[in-house]
Amino acid sequence: MKDKDFSNETRAALLVQALPYIQRFRGKTIVVKYGGNAMQSDELKKAVIDDVILMACVGIRTVLVHGGGPEIEAMLKKTGKESRFVNGLRYTDEETMDIVQMVLCGKVNKEITALIEKSGGRAIGLSGIDGAMLKARRINGDLGMVGDIESVDASMLNSIMDSGIIPVVSSVAYGIDTDGTGADEGKPLNINADTAAAKIAASLKAEKLVLMTDVCGILRDVQDESSLIREVTRLQLDDLKKEGVLSKGMIPKADCCALALDGGVKKAHILDGRLPHAILIELFTDEGIGTMIIH
Repeated sequence: MKDKDFSNETRAALLVQALPYIQRFRGKTIVVKYGGNAMQSDELKKAVIDDVILMACVGIRTVLVHGGGPEIEAMLKKTGKESRFVNGLRYTDEETMDIVQMVLCGKVNKEITALIEKSGGRAIGLSGIDGAMLKARRINGDLGMVGDIESVDASMLNSIMDSGIIPVVSSVAYGIDTDGTGADEGKPLNINADTAAAKIAASLKAEKLVLMTDVCGILRDVQDESSLIREVTRLQLDDLKKEGVLSKGMIPKADCCALALDGGVKKAHILDGRLPHAILIELFTDEGIGTMIIH
């Protein structure tokens, strides 16, 4: 629908509908995990950046956490490095880790930061290594330099947000000692961006965690988008998993939402990042657009 199709009354109604949500979330913290198709399309990139800037402008303390799987894959191909996956997780040797760090902490992180600045916002790009914000221990098994987050130091994020600036965080962590030798201390470790966002949200006691995906939310029937489950409780999430409603890629997304809620986050949302301004529609309208998980 084009702008000309909206009457002035409709425009006003949308703004009035957003008002109580803006008032409710002002001064609260919302963590957004940005990834998937929303990072591939210029139109969707701009929509996400505009959403995040608007959130910051109305007083919402906003953290943007990102991955960058497709960019990593593209750089590995350019360098002739073959990708290897173990149980769906990228095997990361030291050479691959160099590329992961270069792409996530360098190219992708700084591109997002620059886009926010270019669009009139203020942002600082960080990784989990900065200030040892995300400390991780290497995962047992044959995954190489892949880590599980052990702790989050949110003090730097709070200081940045207190200054009215948006932290943009890439999913590379500061390695801590695994076997008593100290070999991993300070080494970069590849971590899951959804998990990083969930643990950051929990450490900040955030109002919300928002995960952007390539589906419209949790579907009761994965073949039918009209079967979208708009609201589910934390306990019902476990039931959906047992019933097999949650499957494949949605299971880790749901697990991250559960991790966040168990850590003190009030609500979590799974949104379709393929739709422009999905964040604003979910946060500031009565109907929303994805799946909301509550306590």
